[in-house]
Amino acid sequence: MQTPEPQQRDRTSTATSDPGAAGSAGLAETPSPVEVRVHADPALIPSVRAVAADLAARADFDLDAVSDLRMAVDEACSALVPLAREGGQLRCGFVMSEGRIDVICRVPVRHEATLRQDTFGWRVLTTLTDDAEVLDADPEWLGIHLRKQRLNP
Repeated sequence: MQTPEPQQRDRTSTATSDPGAAGSAGLAETPSPVEVRVHADPALIPSVRAVAADLAARADFDLDAVSDLRMAVDEACSALVPLAREGGQLRCGFVMSEGRIDVICRVPVRHEATLRQDTFGWRVLTTLTDDAEVLDADPEWLGIHLRKQRLNP
């Protein structure tokens, strides 16, 4: 008797085709193959940072790119957590594609929360990633979309 082959799950089947499009569709539920949810507490950011580094390493990013993504996710989370609504969750979704990782970090916010893009921290984000964008179309959520390309896809 033959045992059936286990079915392979399509790792990108739940991912949005354009992770940046989440800004217009709402950030409460942005599907991602890997999502980390923690209380919006600065003490928990290292856990999210570790997941980002692990995923980049598993996707064959070089050590510099792994380090860049780890620092960028740390910076994004550090910018968002202080703006989170009391008791809110920090949610970070990771979408791995051929040669790149897209990260959407988001928090539920109090009314009229904005993320400044004229700070040193934002400059760090844009230096460490290939693309960084504020997602603020949903008035109840604020997010950051990061994209990091692998050097040799």
